[in-house]
Order: sequence, then structure tokens, then C-alpha cells
Amino acid sequence: MEVKDTKQATEFFELMNKTKDFRILKQENNSDNLFSIKLKVSGYNEMNIMVSDLLKASIILLHDDAKSLSSITANTDVNVMTLLEIALQLLPEQEMELLDDLHKIYLQSNTHTDR
Repeated sequence: MEVKDTKQATEFFELMNKTKDFRILKQENNSDNLFSIKLKVSGYNEMNIMVSDLLKASIILLHDDAKSLSSITANTDVNVMTLLEIALQLLPEQEMELLDDLHKIYLQSNTHTDR
């Protein structure tokens, strides 16, 4: 029986080494338990809409009255923390710092007018 199990394990590992099916998760910094995924968006506006939608969905799911209005939220276990973590990871921190710097330059320039 042990020879059969060893043969099956060997065949399994050979097949795993040949396959290219596990492409979505990319290992992060040689860590055993951290992976990244690629997410395609058309630009910052779409990414902003996605973050906004994740936050809105989280707010709705956390509100007790809203849960009772929908059979989906009433019967489905939704982990709001996961939605919030995704939204947090999608926020473009460095780009926002650049936007702040550009805004300061704009405010200091003589070309803008107060409205």
C-alpha cells in the first residue's frame, strides 16, 4: 500500500510542477503566506469608484436596518472586514501625496482665482 501512495504522491507533484494553472496569486517578497493579485482598471477614476463602492457596501452591510431589507444580506455571511481591507489596499496613498503637493503649488500660483 505504501508503494502505491508514494507513486500517487510522485505523480501528483510531477503534475503540479508541469501545470501553469496557478497564475493568479503571486508570492510577495518570498513570504510563505503573503500573495498579491493583479487587478486591472481603466484608470484612477475607476479605482476610486471601486473603493467608493466597497465602502458603501460595507456601510450598508453594517447597518442593521439595511440587512433586513435584502434577502441576500439576511441569508449570506458577508465579511465586511474583508471588503474594508480591500478598499484600504486600493487607496492610492503616494498619488494622494502628489495631489496634495500639486494643490499647494496651485494655491501659491498667481494664475488661480478665488470663486
